[in-house]
Amino acid sequence: MSEFRTIWTTADRNVEVIDQRKLPHEYTVVKLTTYKEAEMAIKAMIVRGAPLIGATAAYGIYLAVREMIEKQLDGTFLDQAFSDLRASRPTAVNLFWALDKMRAAIDNSDDFLETSWRMAGEIVEEDVETCRMIGVHGLPLIEEIAKRKAGETVNILTHCNAGMLGCVEWGTITAPVYQAMKKGIKVHVWVDETRPRNQGSNLTAYELTRHNVPHTLIVDNAGGHLMQHGMVDLVIVGTDRTTRQGDVANKIGTYLKALAAQDNKIPFYVALPSTTIDWTIRDGLKEIPIEERDQDEVRYMIGKNQESGKIESVLICPETTPASNYGFDVTPARFITKLITERGVCDASEAGLTTLFPEMKTE
Repeated sequence: MSEFRTIWTTADRNVEVIDQRKLPHEYTVVKLTTYKEAEMAIKAMIVRGAPLIGATAAYGIYLAVREMIEKQLDGTFLDQAFSDLRASRPTAVNLFWALDKMRAAIDNSDDFLETSWRMAGEIVEEDVETCRMIGVHGLPLIEEIAKRKAGETVNILTHCNAGMLGCVEWGTITAPVYQAMKKGIKVHVWVDETRPRNQGSNLTAYELTRHNVPHTLIVDNAGGHLMQHGMVDLVIVGTDRTTRQGDVANKIGTYLKALAAQDNKIPFYVALPSTTIDWTIRDGLKEIPIEERDQDEVRYMIGKNQESGKIESVLICPETTPASNYGFDVTPARFITKLITERGVCDASEAGLTTLFPEMKTE
């Protein structure tokens, strides 16, 4: 689908990723040769987005296995690698899913190195196909609106980044958009800047530009105004963790978009691979841990100096002003029109999810 992926391997079996902190102004590749480098890539948000975090952690385990063998270390080193990678980000459930999958594969193998290499590759390819299928199931939702509008442009609002830069390829919210464009449907995306790290302006806008998708950058609080004036046809967002009853944790500010969408009777969809569903919890408000990040992400903004061409960090408040930086909020299921998964579209409820995933039903 795309001319590049977000994570790939090299001939010497190291791993390379795009340093997403430097986008959109600079395309830089970071090589990962140890699990500690993979851990830091996740912590420092060199890579971000739940599916990509999981893929990076999977390859981190492969790198840990390789180091363990090369240095003739015992199994406690690998145990520490699993523990460190699990602690690298608290909210995105893909991280834990990928690590559990790697652990099970290694525990059932006599060749740790080849097994971990193969399984990490399978996790990456599974994400690519999963996102493609989210596009297949999400496309009819856009087609229906395009038909109703007699071929006029379909306006989609999104928050944060759930495109290919948050996954491996295709992305979740962008997969239906790309497939709609392939069918000749006219689309336009309203891109929230998504403070404080500006994943919308830095990443979503960058990706849509590369794929020639018409889009407009807006400040985070403009969405409600656009909805009130009939300028948004649907909202599609991603998720870092979804409960079995359909509550969704996504980038801070998502909840407010859901409220505005409901007030204006605009469909609010969440596109998610099933790997982001935490089947062990039900109540998102009570059970999903909300990450609190460094206050300087709020106090400073990073951008390109037009005169010098350098990427600079600029303080935007008084030096002594403290800041709060919650990374996510929870949108209760009652505000979500439908969930778009790789198996189809369903209600945001336990009944809806288990209809698509009957193997997860409980007695």
